[in-house]
Amino acid sequence: MKCDIKTLTLEEKIKLLTGKNCWQSETASGKLPDVFFSDGPHGLRKIDIETEATEKATVMPSLVVLANTWDVELARLDGATIADDCIEKGADVLLAPGINIKRTPLCGRNFEYFSEDPFLAGTLAKAYIEGVQSKGIGTSLKHYCVNNREYDRFYQSSELDERTLREIYLPAFEIAVQAQPWTVMCSYNPINGVWASENKWLLNDVLREEFGFEGVIISDWGAVHNSWRAMKATLDLEMPYRPQAYQELKVGFEKGYITEAEIDARVEKILQLMEKTQNDKKVVTTTKEQRHQNALKIARSGIVLLKNEENILPLKQGSILVLGSFYGMGGGGSALGQTEYCPRSLREELAERLAGKCEVVNGFAKVDNKNWATGMRFAAQEAYGKDVVVICVGNNEQIESEAFDRTTLRLSATQEDMIINTAKVNKNVIVVVTAGSAVDMSAWIDKVKAVVFAGFGGEAASEAVADVLAGNVCPSGKLSETFPLNLADTPTGENRGDGFVDEYREGIFVGYRWYDKKEKEVLFPFGYGLSYAKFEYFDLKLEKKGATEYDVVYMVKNVSDTDGQETSQVYVRDVFAMVSRPEKELKGFTKTALKAGESKQVRVSLDARAFAYYSMPLKKWYVENGEFEILVGASSRDIRLTETISIELPDDEQVTH
Repeated sequence: MKCDIKTLTLEEKIKLLTGKNCWQSETASGKLPDVFFSDGPHGLRKIDIETEATEKATVMPSLVVLANTWDVELARLDGATIADDCIEKGADVLLAPGINIKRTPLCGRNFEYFSEDPFLAGTLAKAYIEGVQSKGIGTSLKHYCVNNREYDRFYQSSELDERTLREIYLPAFEIAVQAQPWTVMCSYNPINGVWASENKWLLNDVLREEFGFEGVIISDWGAVHNSWRAMKATLDLEMPYRPQAYQELKVGFEKGYITEAEIDARVEKILQLMEKTQNDKKVVTTTKEQRHQNALKIARSGIVLLKNEENILPLKQGSILVLGSFYGMGGGGSALGQTEYCPRSLREELAERLAGKCEVVNGFAKVDNKNWATGMRFAAQEAYGKDVVVICVGNNEQIESEAFDRTTLRLSATQEDMIINTAKVNKNVIVVVTAGSAVDMSAWIDKVKAVVFAGFGGEAASEAVADVLAGNVCPSGKLSETFPLNLADTPTGENRGDGFVDEYREGIFVGYRWYDKKEKEVLFPFGYGLSYAKFEYFDLKLEKKGATEYDVVYMVKNVSDTDGQETSQVYVRDVFAMVSRPEKELKGFTKTALKAGESKQVRVSLDARAFAYYSMPLKKWYVENGEFEILVGASSRDIRLTETISIELPDDEQVTH
């Protein structure tokens, strides 16, 4: 339907600028269709308006798991799968994905975000958005911007320089906006003292004019402090309904702070959104079982094998004891979905896959993440004499959630005790970790044979982990964030701001950029992940396509007898930079499926942005002449191939060096 602004009164137009209730837009006295917004980055979390109950839908793996797949096609599949649930349940816009940079591993919402690296986060988010919107359902790219911790997120100002903003915290949005999400959601926090909802430079000048965003800018729920100021900054829609909003807008108009032309510009965006919701793409093409299988496929691909001494995995023959509680599903807050699927235990899943090959038993001992445990003695007795012990540990929605941060990277003391005590009586311990972000494993990692990071795998988590442990699936996940040795080694440490200001003193050195600059050892580096297969890289060639455009071409070979997938990563290093730059930065990646003994050529294209830094004096992205190293690796600290290029731009494009 065509929504005509000429049919609306001024009062109706003003009312359209704020929600009708918690989840729906206004309808201008029934003249217009409402838009139903729904949470759910990891599966639809639609709230029934009348009962306030959460409707059940497919619980997909969390974005931390999707990011660990490094797989663009799986990101599209994830989005399209969730969209089918949206169509069935009547949700028009999915409030996802979240792409805030993982500046600190303590952020309680890191499980909802992709990465510490903006290129990886933006690339996968773009594909996710394309997947959702291919089914006629809108997305809401969030949280724009510099919302990197949950501590005092409503009031604490994120304070940083423009170069840091441009190089670390904006590029993921810039990349993802290429998919034209129907909406972008502003964050709660002020940025350099100005609320995100009132920051016209960020909302209009950068997001709309520079990045080319064409859709609706919507507030996070309760992020607006003054409705007419937010509208003046080009915020289109304030959510949810707030009694004072209409009056603030009316007073703003009457006093001349905002004009009817400005109101019309915002209303036109909302009308365009309403028109987009009325489309013929909303056709469900998957069954509930197919959606579950899609969730399983993504969960399998996002599992990261972190340690595998003596090739203890995949499991072979013998007796296997499973201890602990398998958390697995997801984190808390607005991302906490409800599923109709009834998962089986990891023991049951393993027993089915290893039937006739291994005896799999469930241990009596139970341990959780609240420092509560029972049966430590029995656990040791049960573990004694078993061929292998699988211990499930990790966090759940009470530890990782919206609205608060973690206070430690370590597991609970009881979980650590379970691992350490069991390892004293059995030398073949495998630890399965479910969590949404990095975990400090220093107390126990040297005492166990294998570690599997499952992330928050959604409703199919136990199936996916069982497939990897049993060898039905060759692990191919790689970390989308660095696992530090301890909290003190991270860029921010224990600092969380003072409630007034959070100073981004580390600047552009976030994640692996920080650990490289400080020459710090890490537990596991960015981009790291083991496999049951083995891969070799060779024959690197750089094909020059333009003054600052190159194709990076190389070969990857599976030199094992196991079929597998390898994510190869391309980094760029400015060798003699005139400004402080990272040792290397991710600028391309490819996930390649290789049968045993197979070789394939990989091609990654680099453009000018791959070599540029943001110059604050010049107010633009700037490429300086000189040498750049092209680094191809299996992780940020496992570089296999290196070549050097020299960029020689005309003198009139260069500053004096």
